[in-house]
Amino acid sequence: MDAHIDREAALDAGPWRRNLIVCVFGSFTTIVGMTLLLPFLPLYVEQLGVSDHAAIVQWSGVAYGATFFSAALTAPLWGRLADRYGRKLMLIRASLGMAVAMSLIGMAHNVYELVGLRLLTGLLGGYASGSTVLVAAQTPKARSGWAIGVLSAGIMAGSLVGPLIGGVLPPLIGIRTTFFLIGGVIFITFLGTTFLIREGAPPKAARGGKSRGGWALVQDKQPVAAMWVTGLLLMVANMSIEPIITVYVAQLVEAPQVTFVAGLVMSAAAFGSLLSSSHLGKLADRVGHWRIIIICLAVSALLLIPQAFVVSGWQLILLRFLMGLALGGLLPCIASVIRHNVPDAVTGSMLGYSVSAQYAGQVIGPLAGGFVGGHIGMRAVFLGTSVLMALGAIGNWLVERKR
Repeated sequence: MDAHIDREAALDAGPWRRNLIVCVFGSFTTIVGMTLLLPFLPLYVEQLGVSDHAAIVQWSGVAYGATFFSAALTAPLWGRLADRYGRKLMLIRASLGMAVAMSLIGMAHNVYELVGLRLLTGLLGGYASGSTVLVAAQTPKARSGWAIGVLSAGIMAGSLVGPLIGGVLPPLIGIRTTFFLIGGVIFITFLGTTFLIREGAPPKAARGGKSRGGWALVQDKQPVAAMWVTGLLLMVANMSIEPIITVYVAQLVEAPQVTFVAGLVMSAAAFGSLLSSSHLGKLADRVGHWRIIIICLAVSALLLIPQAFVVSGWQLILLRFLMGLALGGLLPCIASVIRHNVPDAVTGSMLGYSVSAQYAGQVIGPLAGGFVGGHIGMRAVFLGTSVLMALGAIGNWLVERKR
């Protein structure tokens, strides 16, 4: 009994809990900053001089996607630099860069500046992915699933709250002032990161130059590659219905309710993941991360099938919520498996590539969903995604079994 208490005390020692609190707050605020403009983006584009309706829609899509595009390209770079120069330094860079970029967006004069600044936001940002790297590296391995689950909940909460704030603030204080305000909040994140986070020295192998590439240092590459693919599948499953959801919901509810129900459907999966991520991460620390990944993928595959055959809006909302509960265990487990299978010196690099794979899923999911929904049928989107998730579960089971 005393040995167990001593072990628990040893796990809880150190600054990792305080680091986690700061990272959760910082990830929440930066994700809010990246997503809050979604409700009013077309209005801002129009204010910047675009008058044609089709052009407003087009430029809004380009401006919104620009941040995630540049973030996907730079995530591995920031991960590698974090391994070499310190993860805290990358979080300081990301929070200060985003605070400046968000404030500058509020001063844009035309739509080209808006798109350029959104690209800059993704280029300079990466706080949430950097937090994942720091938390995964600094947290005791026996607590990593729970800690990353808590961080994932903060990230998903930011993606839910951001559009809500974007719908409330601009009518009250104006669009430009909204950007200045969120820039100020992210600056508080910068201060907290600078003065509160404590990090040990980077591993010697990381500081000693680049004698070998990060991938070469990974002895067992199969688990890491499997986690990259799993992260991509997770985002494809989440995003594949985005292009068709409003049209699909229109077949289920009366016209005046379409947008409201569609919004609930889009939020249901994220809300479910928000509730389950820390609990599933903690469970995975006890029973094994691979087991939770395989179960989550299999359950998600099963829950996608009835979504193709619903006859009312509440059924779709419930099924998306249940699927979100299942998917909530994937992000913390993906990061934990990578953490357990790579040297400390390249944790940031490998998690950076994982983040890029997830961003790729955010791009591939809507594109594939829109194409399949338009050419084959909307039910095929759910069924096709179900097959992908089932293949992911089988693939992870095979990899885990070989080990």
